[in-house]
Amino acid sequence: MVEGFPAFAPEIASDSSGFDAATYHELAQLEARNFWFRSRNRLIAWALKRYFGAARNFLEIGCGTGYVLSGVAEALPALRLSGSEVSSSGLVHAAKRVPQAQLMQMDARNIPFVEEFDVIGAFDVVEHIEDDGQVLRQICRALATNAGVLLTVPQHPFLWSEYDVRAHHVRRYRARELKEKVMGAGFEIIRITSFVSLLLPFMMLSRLLRRVPERDYDPFAEFRLSSPANAMLEKILGLERGLIASGISFPLGGSLLLVARKR
Repeated sequence: MVEGFPAFAPEIASDSSGFDAATYHELAQLEARNFWFRSRNRLIAWALKRYFGAARNFLEIGCGTGYVLSGVAEALPALRLSGSEVSSSGLVHAAKRVPQAQLMQMDARNIPFVEEFDVIGAFDVVEHIEDDGQVLRQICRALATNAGVLLTVPQHPFLWSEYDVRAHHVRRYRARELKEKVMGAGFEIIRITSFVSLLLPFMMLSRLLRRVPERDYDPFAEFRLSSPANAMLEKILGLERGLIASGISFPLGGSLLLVARKR
């Protein structure tokens, strides 16, 4: 046990090489108010209902502060929820947000379950891990027959910036690269689409304008928006989500959503 949570990799529970644990508190304050996190939660909930509506249980790898799990709990209240995080610091926040979820400290490269879950999600997680192929193979092993995986990742290497460095990203993905890695791990692709597509020009401009000296860089600056700006951007991503739900898959965007099923 680590801080009251079952621990499967306690030796790395304090490791912050993939994510700065000190930012969890500030992140927890920002998520519920920021258009990007709110919109991503709605997209994840839609994908879960659309592609895995009969699922009985769900594991989120890298659940962080529990914000996604709380959104899943609200959208699919009958789903039995589990969450894992390599850092015990994140689990403390997640336990407050989603007290009904089974939370555990775990290394995503060594998942201690076999054919256990109907759906596993990893949302902006695998880009933090050098051996992402190992994580995907472990996810496949932990899924039941015909079960599925949902992934979101940052897209387009040309968008690499100081933000990615401070977020401890190892890479930004090309769609083809992600598809090949997922299929190589034992999955068949059901759906892949970019999102944050309608805001891509603004995202590119923001990254360009924020090329400042490292000592002055604030990784949370782009999340601190006025209420009117947040509302406007959230409406734009709501329109985008409606287009995705109608069957449109975007080729370009700040992020990728991938849905796949275990072969």
